[in-house]
Amino acid sequence: MASSGNRQTRFHGRVERGEAPCAHPGCIAPGEFRAPPDAKESGGGRRAGFDGPGDWRWLCLDHVRAFNLGYNYFAGMSPDEISEAQNPYGGWDRETRAFTGAGADAPPRWADFADPLDAIGTRFRRQADAVPRTDGRELNRDDRVSLSVLGLGVDADRRALRRRYAELVRLYHPDRNGGDRSHEKALQAVIHAYTQLKSRPAFA
Repeated sequence: MASSGNRQTRFHGRVERGEAPCAHPGCIAPGEFRAPPDAKESGGGRRAGFDGPGDWRWLCLDHVRAFNLGYNYFAGMSPDEISEAQNPYGGWDRETRAFTGAGADAPPRWADFADPLDAIGTRFRRQADAVPRTDGRELNRDDRVSLSVLGLGVDADRRALRRRYAELVRLYHPDRNGGDRSHEKALQAVIHAYTQLKSRPAFA
């Protein structure tokens, strides 16, 4: 005969409730498993909603198994609600209290992204962008993007900027690299980044 301790742990969700019987009509087995109220039964109890989790029925193992076999999560939902619930990212884009923008470092708006990993990556990039220069000079977002294009760190000075620009022009310009025109887009990005940075106060 199994001990009381074994009966508690053998099935997930079992709760010892003394002699309280199963709520199924006519069943005298112990009601040890919790289930939502049955709306079809009179006085079935308050269902979960805005005001709280609602009331519970307590069923024996056999009747809770029967209840689980007939349970339909999508009951009462419209086709659009069912489709949204079946989306693998369903609900991730709705802000919760932990992710609201109450603090100084507001997170991205989740609804602006199709993939939650993109939203998380954006926040980490923002944190990386916040690294200041050691000389205290300000860098805006465009400055940081242009430094990234040139492969320079945030503490680069005007001399490093000019040296790196010359290196990349030699690498990408067809007049300097033997006529290879496959890097024209990269060259344009380098010229744009250098032009944007050289007039900025941090590189004066």
